[in-house]
Amino acid sequence: MAASVPRSLSIPAIGAESGLLKLGLQDDGSLEVPPGDPGSPAGWYIESPTPGERGPAVLLGHVNSYGGAPGVFARLRDLRSGDLIEVAREDGTAAVFAVRRGEQYPKNAFPAQAVYGNTEGSELRLITCDGYNPATGQFDDNYVVYAELVT
Repeated sequence: MAASVPRSLSIPAIGAESGLLKLGLQDDGSLEVPPGDPGSPAGWYIESPTPGERGPAVLLGHVNSYGGAPGVFARLRDLRSGDLIEVAREDGTAAVFAVRRGEQYPKNAFPAQAVYGNTEGSELRLITCDGYNPATGQFDDNYVVYAELVT
């Protein structure tokens, strides 16, 4: 597919729908994340391919919001191989992806090349926090869903 900015995301298997913000990098070089307020949308990392282009398009969303309410990606772990993810694009088309797998990674050992590296086909990565540590009140891990373009 030709490049076209993503506008919204739908994941019917987990009842997730969201508009998409545009996200870049923070001053320290880490990925910018969407706001953490209740009801905040997911975001597309603008330095990644647009969904449907060759390579791994990257979408980020919160597992929960400030105060602990569920975030847009609260149920990513419930996705199974074959579940569909639809990304509506600015040009009026939709890129539809099928989930292949999900993986949990420690933030201090995140496999950047596996997640962000070039791919032969059009792929999608959904990334959220995981591994809540009640002692620190922080998330020690990330959860990544890997999906491939089907239409």
